Amino acid sequence: MKAIGIDLGTTNSLVAVVVDGSARALPDDEGRVILPSAVAYADDGSVEVGYTARARAAERPRDTLLSVKRLMGRTKAEADAEGLSTYTLIQDGPVVRIAAGGGEHTPIEVSAEILRALAARARTAMGGAEGEPLRAVITVPAYFDDTQRQATRQAGVLAGLDVMRLLNEPTAAALAYGLDKQKEGRFAVFDLGGGTFDISVLHLIDGVFEVLATGGDTQLGGDDFDRALALALLAEAGVDIETTDAGLRRRAIQAAEAAKIALTDTFEVTIELPLPDGGAHRRLLSRDQYLTYVRPVLDRVARPCKRALADAGVRADELDGVVLVGGSTRSPFVQRYVAELFGQRPLGDIDPDRVVALGAASQADLLSIDSELRLLDHGDVLLLDVTPLSLGLETMGGLAEKVIPRNSQIPASRAQEFTTFQDGQTGMDIHVVQGERELVDDCRSLARFRLTGIPPRPAGAARVRVTFQVDADGILRVSARETSTGVEQAIEVQPSHGLTDAEVETMLQASLDHAEDDVMARMLRTAQVEAERVLMPLTKAMEADADLLTEDEAAVIGEVIADLRAAMKGDDHRKVQDLTETLDKVSGGFAQRRMERALQQGLKDVEVDKLEAEMADAPVGGGAHD
Repeated sequence: MKAIGIDLGTTNSLVAVVVDGSARALPDDEGRVILPSAVAYADDGSVEVGYTARARAAERPRDTLLSVKRLMGRTKAEADAEGLSTYTLIQDGPVVRIAAGGGEHTPIEVSAEILRALAARARTAMGGAEGEPLRAVITVPAYFDDTQRQATRQAGVLAGLDVMRLLNEPTAAALAYGLDKQKEGRFAVFDLGGGTFDISVLHLIDGVFEVLATGGDTQLGGDDFDRALALALLAEAGVDIETTDAGLRRRAIQAAEAAKIALTDTFEVTIELPLPDGGAHRRLLSRDQYLTYVRPVLDRVARPCKRALADAGVRADELDGVVLVGGSTRSPFVQRYVAELFGQRPLGDIDPDRVVALGAASQADLLSIDSELRLLDHGDVLLLDVTPLSLGLETMGGLAEKVIPRNSQIPASRAQEFTTFQDGQTGMDIHVVQGERELVDDCRSLARFRLTGIPPRPAGAARVRVTFQVDADGILRVSARETSTGVEQAIEVQPSHGLTDAEVETMLQASLDHAEDDVMARMLRTAQVEAERVLMPLTKAMEADADLLTEDEAAVIGEVIADLRAAMKGDDHRKVQDLTETLDKVSGGFAQRRMERALQQGLKDVEVDKLEAEMADAPVGGGAHD
């Protein structure tokens, strides 16, 4: 069977396949290519997916799950903060579950139901047997983190799919537009869907897709427009939002969504919102009035767009085109906003609802065996995606050492060597972090593991090589290997939950706002670590060989040590560095006497006559011998 491409969307999902060199979306029995991303669970255990499920949302709001993509890789606390109170969420260890239809379901299981329905549609359209293995490329937002990507892959496996690749949605859109046919150009892909927003800047040269930079917000989309309008109008009508019945809120949001869709083709519409007393709040709503209500939500796309352009080193007027993706870009006010933001009319000649699925199908076709044979004479399309946030690990002093910087091309593999800090150290804790700040406390913890079996050597003698590998799906694997023994430990990073939109935004913005402070903090930590390297062996030596110190010398060294320890508690890195150098100078004589004593002790038991005889027997000029 041919490989398929799936757009697993927040609001709607699609499946597509390449036939006779052209990608097309596959319809259901009624000719509809869109499948609403809705799953309804009944008390008897039955499950409905798609249009019938969405129709039950107002009637059974707690048993009908919509926009579940927003819950992928998130905790209950994060979901509650996003206002997803329509559902009853249960935190089960690191996994969040949704109570519906008398049972509990993870977002992965709910997504698998949607994928299973799309797979069944594909088998029917292509004449495949039920249960026959089906290869697929599934798209994800470019800003999905490791957990969210893992969850998407697991949902595909649970649905019985052989997931060949997770493909970033903006890259899929670029494929669908045939931008690979451009000889050279820089394009921005503006992807505003039902629940997520992505912006990517791509450089296209002879079929090579190089993603220069990416940004976005995993909690921003058309759902937020609907919610903002519904809650604002209910408040106007005097409805207490906090105590409103979940079903009424769902019907109000559906009415807001219907008004948004209607305003795509008309300039004004009558919106009717249900009220708790059984009545309705009716009013005429124009496009301009609608924009007033949702403009604060729409304005959230500006910062990621400007940052992506800055990261890519491209000005808006240097772009060869702006591609619109996602159903929310159908709205005229969104299209006007994008035109103003980038200073040019965006491209939108392909259905924004279908474009991602079509691109995924093109990539699936390129990855299939028969296509590989067919492409021998036509050349392949190379996709070079990037990782959205820096990946690194914690070093001494709580510093965050970046191993793979953000916007690095993936697949990627980079390694750095680290040494032990203490004499006789036999283990090393590896703490993997994600973020842009200089200190670990300001970054997000992803995983921890411990490398044991390091040979007990003096501090700095053992070498540990830590390797970060990010695959084509953006999933991270970290390994640590002691170079002399070959002992190794590895972990596939699966953090307990994903990054919130606020955390992603804060990480990137804070790295700019606190750049100078971070540099100073890093210099201070580095100076403190170096001072500790000097203090630790010196204080031990002073205890072991106190008789080699004069009273005045001990007093001077002790005074400098006290000053250095006090400086290490402050924030002046230069003072720490100066006192460390001073300590090295004032203890130089003591160190010399210790070395002389060690040499004398080593020669004390050697017989002079025997030593002279051995030297006389040694071959002239030396040379290697067994």
